[in-house]
Amino acid sequence: MIPPSSAPASIAVSPHVSPAAHHSLYDRIGGRPVLLKLLRYFYADVRQHHEIAPIFAAHIEDWPAHLEKIADFWSGITGGPRLYAGAMPWKHVPLQLNETHFAAWLGLWARHCRAHLAPPEADDLIAAAETIGQRLRQILAQHAPPPSSFA
Repeated sequence: MIPPSSAPASIAVSPHVSPAAHHSLYDRIGGRPVLLKLLRYFYADVRQHHEIAPIFAAHIEDWPAHLEKIADFWSGITGGPRLYAGAMPWKHVPLQLNETHFAAWLGLWARHCRAHLAPPEADDLIAAAETIGQRLRQILAQHAPPPSSFA
C-alpha cells in the first residue's frame, strides 16, 4: 500500500462521460459510510482467512480503531478527505509478506468490492488496490532481509 500523498486523488475519466462520472471514487461509492461498511465486511473475512488472519491477529488489538484508520487511508486513495498520515508501507516491511498473502488479501478485496459496490466503482477500487499491492511488493522486495547463508 502507498501513502495517500503519492496516490492519485481520483480516477481519471474521459471528457465524453456523464458529468456524474467526474465525481471522485469516494463520492461515487457513497463516501465514508459505504467505505466503512465495505471494510467491516472485508476485514471480518480477513480475520477468518487461514493465510492472513494470523498476521492481523498478531498485530491488531483494537479492531474498531484499525478500521477507522484504514477508512482514513482509503478515503484519501479514493479522492475523499486525506485523513491518513501514517507511513503505511513501512508498517508492512517487517511482516515478511509473500505472494500468497497478497493473493489472499487482493482476492478477498475483489470479492467484497464486487459484492458491495456497483460494477464501475468495484472495478476502480479493485484496480486501486492492485496498484497499491504492486507498489508495496516493490518496497518489500527492496527492503527484504538478505537470504540466510549457510557456512
